[in-house]
Amino acid sequence: MNQINFIGGEKGGVGKSVMARLLAQYYIDRNIDFNGYDTDLSHGAMMRYYRDFSEAIDLSRYESADSIIEKTITSGNHAIVDLAAQTTKPLSRWLGDAGLIELSGEMGFSINLWHVMDDGSDTLMLLQNLLTNYGDKPDYIVVRNFGRGQNFSHFDHSETAEKAQQSGAKIIDLPALHAPTMQKIDHISASFWAAANNTDSEIGPTLGLLERQRVRTWLNKTYHQLDQVFADTRTTA
Repeated sequence: MNQINFIGGEKGGVGKSVMARLLAQYYIDRNIDFNGYDTDLSHGAMMRYYRDFSEAIDLSRYESADSIIEKTITSGNHAIVDLAAQTTKPLSRWLGDAGLIELSGEMGFSINLWHVMDDGSDTLMLLQNLLTNYGDKPDYIVVRNFGRGQNFSHFDHSETAEKAQQSGAKIIDLPALHAPTMQKIDHISASFWAAANNTDSEIGPTLGLLERQRVRTWLNKTYHQLDQVFADTRTTA
């Protein structure tokens, strides 16, 4: 069954776009076809780093958002939707008005709601809101982003974490990448594949030897987490 992955967290700066880019690179490296969608119409990361796989989507316009479903069904590809900050309301309205979560199985796809979080209290509240809004109908993936926080014990021992697990959520860790290396990747606008592998300066700016090795190690650690997510029969391609 095709998967539609909504990569969110509502709050800005928690690493939603990094997670969306990682999932795109994971699909590429695993030879899984996908369509990417960028809801940040001003400076979207998917359009910047994975332009060949992505298009801009305006969630406030149903005719724009509907193309996510239509192309998923007609292409047979999975979908990655990078949700900009404060897109909860238009997403909820669009999903609810068409009953997409309830009817997704009948329509031939599953919906994964990703919640990328830092270690702040507000991101915990936003996860609680997400679970309350959608109940146990979609599949949830909660991402503890160690690039945006170091201590997630408040979440780990919270009622929200317990509720997420009761709803079948998978909880994974996104390891931190050396900050200057990530900054350099962003500065040269490289895909994660190019960052890890490109040594030809004629093609574009490159990272140093150990920087590339750090990226490869980071990708391998992250891919191990994603392999565990997609091993579940509910979300396996």
